[in-house]
Order: sequence, then C-alpha cells, then structure tokens
Amino acid sequence: MMRVREILQEYEKGRRDFQGVSLRGLSFKGKDLSGADFSGADIRGTNFRGANLSGAKFQGARAGLQKRWVVVLLVVACALVVISAFVILFSLLFLSLIYNSDNPEQQNTALVALALLIIFWATIIHHEIPRVHPIVAFTFGFVISQDGFVVSVFVAALARAIFLAFTGVLEVAGDFGVAGVLGVAGVITFAGATLAAGFFDQTFALTFAFALTGLQIMLSVHIAYEAIKRDEKYPLTRGMAIAFAAIGGTSFTNANLTDADFTNATLKSTDFRGADITRTCWKDTIKLDCILTWETYLKNSKLRELVRTGQGKNQNFNRSNYLKGINLQGANLTNASFIEANLNSANLQDADLSRAKLVGTFLDRTDLTGATLTGAFIEDWRITRRTKLDRIKCDYVYMRLPPEKRPEFLKLTPQESLNDNPRRQPADWEKNFEEGEFVDFITPMVEILNIYHNQAVDPQLHIHFRNYRKTTQRQN
Repeated sequence: MMRVREILQEYEKGRRDFQGVSLRGLSFKGKDLSGADFSGADIRGTNFRGANLSGAKFQGARAGLQKRWVVVLLVVACALVVISAFVILFSLLFLSLIYNSDNPEQQNTALVALALLIIFWATIIHHEIPRVHPIVAFTFGFVISQDGFVVSVFVAALARAIFLAFTGVLEVAGDFGVAGVLGVAGVITFAGATLAAGFFDQTFALTFAFALTGLQIMLSVHIAYEAIKRDEKYPLTRGMAIAFAAIGGTSFTNANLTDADFTNATLKSTDFRGADITRTCWKDTIKLDCILTWETYLKNSKLRELVRTGQGKNQNFNRSNYLKGINLQGANLTNASFIEANLNSANLQDADLSRAKLVGTFLDRTDLTGATLTGAFIEDWRITRRTKLDRIKCDYVYMRLPPEKRPEFLKLTPQESLNDNPRRQPADWEKNFEEGEFVDFITPMVEILNIYHNQAVDPQLHIHFRNYRKTTQRQN
C-alpha cells in the first residue's frame, strides 16, 4: 500500500495514473489531486475532505467502510437493537401485568395504552415518523403517568425509534438484509422472553408481551427496510441509519468533484456532504442510495436513478431546480419534459433529446455537444453565449409548444389556444436540416446574445432576425 507522502510526491512529478492502488484509511484532506486516475482503487475509509478532485477518475473504485469499522458499527448497532428490544419487551410485560391486576382503573389504563400502541403502528405505516412518533409518545406517556409508568413508556417509545434506526444501520452496513435482521430480532425476543420467565410467573402476561414484542420487531424491520429501499416515506429513519453507517467511511466532504467520474464505483457508506458534484458522472454506480449527502440532486431517488442508469425517457422534470450541474451524458431523454427546469452547467453531451420539451429551460453553460434535438420543442429556451451547441444532430425543431401539450402553469389564452401550429423549422414539412445546418440556424441567436448579454432569446426573434439578414444580403 502506497503512503500519502509517496502518492503526493509522484503526483507532483506528473504522475496521474494510480489505478488499482490501495488508499484504504489514508488522508488527503485539502490536497490537490485534480485529474488523478484512481480507477479500481480501494478507497475505503479514505479521507478526501476538502480535496480538489476535479476531473479525477474513480471508475470501479471501492468506497465505504473498512472492515474494522464495519465490525464496530455492527456491534454497536446490534447492542442498541438488543437493548431497545428488551425495553420494548419489558414495558409490554408491565402493561400486561397491569391489565391482569384487580384494579379496574389500571385495567382501563392498560387498554388505552394498548389502543394507542395500535394507533401508533397503524399511523406510522401510513405516514412518516417525525409527524407521528412524538405525538403518540406524548399521549402514551400522559395516559400512563397517572399510574407512575410515564418513564417506562417514554423509554419504550424511544426504544422503538432506536430499534427502527439501528435496524436500518444493519441494513446499510451489514449486508445481511431482512432475513438476517429478523434472525437477530428473533433471538433477542426469545432470549428476552426466557429471561422474563425467571422474574414473572404469570403465563398470560408473558405470552402477551412475547407475542406483541415479536410483532413490533417485525414491523420495525419492515419499516427499516422500506426506509432504506424506498426512502420517500421514512426520511428520518433513513437519515439516521445512513448517517450512522457513514461514520468511518470514505469522506468527500466539501471536496471539489467537478467532472469527476464514479462509473461502476461502489459508494455505500460514503460522505458527500458539501461536495461540489457539478457534472460528476454516476453511471452504473453501486449503492448510490446509501450515501450521505445534503440538498443536491442525489437526495432525490428519481434523479439518483436517472444519473445512475441514464434512462429518462418520457419522464417529467418540469420546473425542477435540482438538475443544475447534473451529468446526463449519453442519456436517453426522448420525450422527456424539462419545461422551465434548471439545467444550467449540465452535461448533456450525446444525450438523446428527441421530442423533448425544452420550453423555457435554463441552459446557461450547458454542454449540448453531439446531442440529438430532432423534434424538440425549444420555445423560449434560455440558451446563452456560454451554451455549447457543437455537432448537434437535428432534423427539425418546433418553436412553439401546442396547446394540448402545455402544462397547467403554461396555459395559453383562449384566443391563443385556437392556434395549434407548433411552428416547425424548417417551415417546409417536407424538408429537414442538413448536417450542421441546425447549428447555423441557432448561431444568430448567440450573435444576438452578444448584444443582450445574458438575456434569453425567443426563437421567433431569431427568425425575424434571420429573415432581415437575408433581405439585407439580397439588397447588397
């Protein structure tokens, strides 16, 4: 394994090829490694915090936790799961004992608590945790407090939250899935029931607590699995699990990853918080859904799948502000809708945008080199002088989005809606642009932008400008 000083010295000498090297556990905090090739490298536990990695390659690299950190996290997570499961078991055992008492008030209290427990799980399955858990826990505690069990119940509520979160940690860091977690939970429940049998001799209470604890464990495992695999519904559980599982993992915190390439890389338990991921390539990455990040396009499961697979056909991205700086090079975006979306600084090289709706789309600094725009709707698209339009493939475009294709926020007046002309260019429906002609057609827009600076240009203005220029040329 190469040492940090050795790698930096080699880099200073001009070496950029570090393919397949082991960087496990090393620290390159704040270093400049722009353009370096770490393809196939082992970067588990490597610290790239604040480093300049623009243009760096991590194709097929393996990021995440070192083995010793995996063991530590699993031990801690399992310990917390065990403790929380025991708390749940014994709190339910106390409830069942209360119900078996001769005091009618205590029996009613136990029934109310049980009803609230059912409401808690029914609600949490259909809604997210932050909205439900504190309310139910407070109500649960208020009801029980009159009998002196408020501490027990609040601890039980907290234990359920811990069980949910750290079951998720086992899912993220452990790689043994639902079956493994259920196995651990089953052992916990059986051990707890066996231990409880030594303290209590009431068969009903023990059976009730054992069964209900087992049910709650299964529900917790189900919710943890849903939080990790389908993250939109349980963001708190998912966030806690991923944050904990990223401790000791590869860190790209605040790093410059502009134009970096993570194709086929494994990124589980990797920290990307604050990193500049402008035009970063995520093609075919593994475990991209298990990274730690802030409010970027990687937070959105739909966009994560888009950058990973490059499949955006027929998808709706209208008014999305998360597409800025996204890398969709070579992506299939046919018939996709980007109406008023922010694609500034995006990489759309060689992307197929046939029949795509680029109406009012922001395209400053966007790279459209080699993209296919045949049949695209480019009404009022926001190209600028810094938009790259080289080698575009295009037979024809539409300057106007017809009334029937317009979303509600882009509706026309009743009078304008009577006109369904999409204003095709070339205007002759029997003709197409010759190779390279579309770029010639678009170029005067850039000329106009030299006058109007960064203002967007209506394609209709260009048509008038082009006709005026042709008339002037004939007169001369």
